[in-house]
Amino acid sequence: MTEFVTDHFNLAQICQSGQCFRMKAEGENRYRVIAGKRCLELEQQGQRCRFECDKEEFDEFWKEYFDLEADYGFYTGQVAGTDNYLRNAAEFGAGIRILRQDLWEMIVSFLISQQNHILRIRRCIENICTEYGEKLEDGQGKAYHAFPTPQALASLPEDALMVCNLGYRSKYVVRAARSVAEGECSLAAIRKLPYPEARASLLQLYGVGEKVADCICLFGLHHLEAFPVDTHIRQAMEAHYKEGFPLERYAGCQGVLQQYIFYYELAAKTRSRGEKAKIS
Repeated sequence: MTEFVTDHFNLAQICQSGQCFRMKAEGENRYRVIAGKRCLELEQQGQRCRFECDKEEFDEFWKEYFDLEADYGFYTGQVAGTDNYLRNAAEFGAGIRILRQDLWEMIVSFLISQQNHILRIRRCIENICTEYGEKLEDGQGKAYHAFPTPQALASLPEDALMVCNLGYRSKYVVRAARSVAEGECSLAAIRKLPYPEARASLLQLYGVGEKVADCICLFGLHHLEAFPVDTHIRQAMEAHYKEGFPLERYAGCQGVLQQYIFYYELAAKTRSRGEKAKIS
């Protein structure tokens, strides 16, 4: 068991922010997250969070995964005092952090995310993990499945994942798996690239458009200058930034602010109309 105390860290907000699809609530203030082959249960009370792992695993993996060494108060402090909308969004979602997730998992997750809502994305990913991921047990003997490797998916027919409810996205995922497994797309090389070059490389994958490439860059490569524009962000820009969002002013943290806006808009729409949380 490891305890960590910090501000600007809220598990509920992170879970609902549309960046991580294998994290779910297990009870009040208690969450379970699966990342690659790892599984963790954790609980939060105020600024104190309890990670059910030893300190070695926490220091080696989870501290970086949750980006706990970054000062997110710095990012919220960058918001212009005259920008009431962005200040409200940042205050509303101040517990969000940009998770440092696996690149391959993010490629698949955001290929699946296209024209989809969060609950269905979660189900699709759980389906392919159960079907093609390695079966493991956590420290309490509870079974879970690792995220499937590119090799596990590369030999499938292009429509094989339709039974996992991926629909037309099945061919995107299978073709991406083939590109990685056959060496056409090098994840190791992409990890070393700066944002513009990484984005350009990801756009070469079948089914990856600009929004998906930016999501992968932000959540799978931690390029904080990436600013994915989906329906929620586009509507916010039209309503509050008719001359365009001031990206240059917020150089180096655009993606953090995008998450505040996205979460703010998502929460407002979900509350007002009872919508399913669509992220395309």
